[in-house]
Amino acid sequence: MKYEKLAKEIIKEVGGSDNIVSLTHCITRLRFQLKNEENVDQNRVKNLSGVVSCVNKGGQFQVVIGTHVEDVYHAIMSVANIDGDSSSTPEEKKGPIASFFDTIAAIFVPIIGALAGAGMLKAILSLATTFNWVTPESQTYTILYMVSDIVFYYMPFFLAISAAKKFKTSQYLALIFAGMLVHPTLIGLKDAGDAVSLFGVPMYMATYTSSVIPIILIVYFQSYIEKIAKKISPKAVKTFLVPIITILIVAPVGLLLLGPIGAFVGEYVATFFNFLDQRVSWLVPTLVGAFNPLLVMTGMHYSVGAAQAVQRATVGYTTIYSPGALSSNMAQAAAVFAVAIKSKKKETIALASSCASTAICGITEPALYGVTLKLKRPLYATMLAGGIAGLYAGLTGVKAYSAGTSTIFTLPIYLGPDNSFFHAAITVGIALVLGFVFSYLFHKDEETVEKTEEKVEQAEGIETRDNEKVYAPLEGKTVELAKVNDAAFSTSAMGKGIAIEPSQGVVYAPFNGKVEALFKTKHAIGLKSDQGVELLIHIGIDTVKLEGKYFEALVSINETVKKGQELIRFDIEKIREAGYDCITPIIITNSNDYLDIIETSRETVTRDNGLLTVIK
Repeated sequence: MKYEKLAKEIIKEVGGSDNIVSLTHCITRLRFQLKNEENVDQNRVKNLSGVVSCVNKGGQFQVVIGTHVEDVYHAIMSVANIDGDSSSTPEEKKGPIASFFDTIAAIFVPIIGALAGAGMLKAILSLATTFNWVTPESQTYTILYMVSDIVFYYMPFFLAISAAKKFKTSQYLALIFAGMLVHPTLIGLKDAGDAVSLFGVPMYMATYTSSVIPIILIVYFQSYIEKIAKKISPKAVKTFLVPIITILIVAPVGLLLLGPIGAFVGEYVATFFNFLDQRVSWLVPTLVGAFNPLLVMTGMHYSVGAAQAVQRATVGYTTIYSPGALSSNMAQAAAVFAVAIKSKKKETIALASSCASTAICGITEPALYGVTLKLKRPLYATMLAGGIAGLYAGLTGVKAYSAGTSTIFTLPIYLGPDNSFFHAAITVGIALVLGFVFSYLFHKDEETVEKTEEKVEQAEGIETRDNEKVYAPLEGKTVELAKVNDAAFSTSAMGKGIAIEPSQGVVYAPFNGKVEALFKTKHAIGLKSDQGVELLIHIGIDTVKLEGKYFEALVSINETVKKGQELIRFDIEKIREAGYDCITPIIITNSNDYLDIIETSRETVTRDNGLLTVIK
C-alpha cells in the first residue's frame, strides 16, 4: 500500500486508532472526529512528510494532505480498521452559528464531486454547441444533457442522503421524502392548476425539482420523528412500525408545511439575489475574491457554496461564489508562482512550484497552508489581486451557468446568453497578472527562514502582522479556557483566550502597552497593547477574597510597560494553602474586534513563547 507508512504515522500522532471516532475527507483534507483531542500531537502531525498542515476547526481535526487525500484516507481506513461514517461519541457542543455552518458543510461536501462533474459536462456541451460540433436537436446532445442535468434536477435525492447521514436518520426513508417532492403525480397535480388538498387542508403547490431547502428541513424533522417512533415501538414490530409512523407523520407535514416553507425561503433568497445583481452586483464577487483564503481556511466556503446551490436552483445561474473564487484561486496560483520565481532557496522553489500547479487547477489548500499563510506577503498579494479581479467580475455581471471548480480550465461553465465567458476570461487574466506582480513586489526571500519554535507558536500555521502576538505573561502549563472552573471564563463570556497553571509566581507584560486597570486586591490586571489588544490577566479563581494578601503589584494604573517587564508577584504555595486555585485565565476582552483569536498548541510556555495570536 503506497501510503501505508504515512497512514500509520498519522494514526499514531492523532492518539491511535482507539481515539478516532470517525474519518471523512474532502478534496484536500482528512477530517477526524476524535474522542480526546488532547491526545493529538499537532506539531508532530504538521511535520510529517506528506502533510501540508493541520487545523482544528468546528469540532474536527483536519489534516491537509493535497489532491491525493483519498488515497491516504483509504490507507488510514484500512490500517485503523475504522468506519468513516460511524460515530458512537456525542459531537462537541458548538454555538448556533458554528453548528449551522458545520451542518451545511456536512450536507454539501459529499456531493461536490457529482456537482462538479455534471457541471463540467454541461459546460462541455455548451462549448460544443458554440463551435457547432453538435446541435441541440441531436439525440447525442439530448442524452448527454440529460445525464448532466440529473444531479441538478434530482437535487433532493442527493441532499436527502447526505442530510440523513448528518442528522443520523434513515437514508432510505429520506429518499422516500425526496421522491415525494419530485414524483410525476405531484408535478402533474401542480401543472393541472387545480386546487389540491391533503386531509382537507389546502396544499401550496411549489416546484421542488432542483430545490435545496425543503428536503433539508424535511429530513431534519424526520430525524426527530424517527427517534420518537423507535422509542415507542415494541421490538417485535419495530421493523415495519417505525417506518410507517415516520412516513405517516413526516410526509403530510413535509407537503403541507416544511416543503412550502422551504419554497418560500427559496423565493425570498431569489429576490435577495436579484436585488444584489441589480443594485450591487460588484459587492459579493469582490468580497469573495479578497477573503476566499480565509473562507477556505475556516471551511466556510462550503457554506457559501450551499447558498450558491440555492441561487442556481432559483435563478438558473450563480454569482455568489464562483466568480469570486475564480478570481482568488487564480490570484493565489500566480502569487505562489511568483514566489517560486523570485526565491533563491531550493526548498521554497520546489514547494512553491508544486503548489502553484495544483492551485491553477483549483486546489488551493497546499498553496494556502504551504506558502501564502506561512510567508504572509504572498497572502496579502493574493487577497488584493483577488479582490480587484472579483470587482471586475462583479461590475461586468459574470455568471456561472453550470457547477464546477473555480479554475482556468472550467471557464466553459460561464458560457451563456450574455458575455459572462468573455468577462470571466478577462477576470482570470487580471487575477493572474496582478497576483504575480503584487507577490513578486511584496515577497522577501528572507521571510522563508523560520525557526522551529516560531513555527510552533504560529497557532495552526497562521501568523499575522508584526506585534499582533500576545506572549505568555506567566510560565507554566497551558489549559483550555473551557476547563476553567468559572463560568465567566469557561463560556468565553468575557472574551476568547486561554489559561495557564503557573509554575512561578510572577506576571510579566505580554506585549508593549499600558496598564488600563489594576484591582485593589492585586489579583487581576488589565492591559492594552500599542496595537489596541485589550487583555485581562486574572490570577486564580475567587482569589479576590484574599483581599490582596500574598499579592504584590509592581506597576500602577496608566503606567507604560514593556514586553517582559514584571507586573505582579504572588506566592503560589500560600495561595494554594489558603484553599484557592491558582489557574490564571488570560482573556482578550475585545475579542469581537478581531476575526479570530488563536491559542498556542504548546503544553507548557515561558514568557518568551507566543500564547495567543490575534487575527485582524
